[in-house]
Amino acid sequence: QVQLVESGGGLVQAGGSLRLSCAASGPTASTYAMGWFRQAPGKEREFVAAINWNGGTTSYTDSVKGRFTISRDNPKKTMYLQMDSLQPEDTAVYLCVAALQIQRVKAGTASNWGRGTQVTVSS
Repeated sequence: QVQLVESGGGLVQAGGSLRLSCAASGPTASTYAMGWFRQAPGKEREFVAAINWNGGTTSYTDSVKGRFTISRDNPKKTMYLQMDSLQPEDTAVYLCVAALQIQRVKAGTASNWGRGTQVTVSS
């Protein structure tokens, strides 16, 4: 099991940037695949991006490709989501997720979730 804490959310104008962080704790945290989901009011939770344990494999949902970049720093046990060219439709609570298999991260079936950080993009 790992504990996950997100940070870095906030209010930004359309076209702006934010960098989210997810700090993981636990002795085996660096061996987990990790990722981001988001949930907007009245909408279902949506997969955003995932990264495998060593950063060698990444995956993105189509709507963020070319704008968002996922990365991780294993010595710091921290994952990042650099979000550029933000649009109002990116407004949501962003949640960090971790699992031993990247497939479970992408499917949203992981058992390790953070509490989320709010991202609001104004037009």
